[in-house]
Amino acid sequence: MLRIENIYKTFGRGSVNEKVAIDGINLHLKPGDFVTIIGSNGAGKSTMMNCIAGVFPVDTGKIILDGNDITKQREYKRSKMIGRVFQDPLKGTAFDMTIEENLSIAANKNNFRGLQKGITKKDRELFREKLSLLGMGLEDRMKQKARLLSGGQRQALTLFMAVIANPKLLLLDEHTAALDPSAAAKVLELTDYFSKEENLCTLMITHNMKAALEHGNRTILMKSGRVVMDISGEAREKMTVERLIEQFEIDNDRMLL
Repeated sequence: MLRIENIYKTFGRGSVNEKVAIDGINLHLKPGDFVTIIGSNGAGKSTMMNCIAGVFPVDTGKIILDGNDITKQREYKRSKMIGRVFQDPLKGTAFDMTIEENLSIAANKNNFRGLQKGITKKDRELFREKLSLLGMGLEDRMKQKARLLSGGQRQALTLFMAVIANPKLLLLDEHTAALDPSAAAKVLELTDYFSKEENLCTLMITHNMKAALEHGNRTILMKSGRVVMDISGEAREKMTVERLIEQFEIDNDRMLL
């Protein structure tokens, strides 16, 4: 489903600030794979995700999604196949638009609607049905502005918006880091649900090592722009946070146990 083949990315090449951010990463994901990504600050996690999304062009290497070489595709074209949720709950929604207006934009991002009515009765029925899955009562608040929602509610809505158009790949960049523990747990629960229900290929960056081992089916550790650990199956089931820190000398200043 997703093949990252020997990609490199250097910022400030030739200057005193030259920084190798991605140093020859190879990563292959199958449909339904849910990979959690851990690593200290500066390990290259977000840079890799930005390269996949098309925010940064890679220097060399290939990125192939669902059999299509997207290495040189512009970000807006890749967005038709990629759903993404950021750390800041404010980034994923238009704050002065209603819940149903936000959902309509997300649901129809790959469709040309012409001059027809923006939100149909059928759309509202679908939104109401799907919002009820969130368990937050948002299905009864579809006419309310997104700015009236709590951080957890907005992030849950953003997650729903990221998957509603049936993307091939879901990118989650510390999407629970700004939430309180209760809201974070709910959003992670929804993440598990959507990933499994839609058989989504998912990449999730997290600084919470416990969550990294509890969610998804595979965990990778990045250091200095490289993947230095890639575990799944029985090896992952037996791995503990303490063993991770001990074996890989992880700087856990921001890594949560």
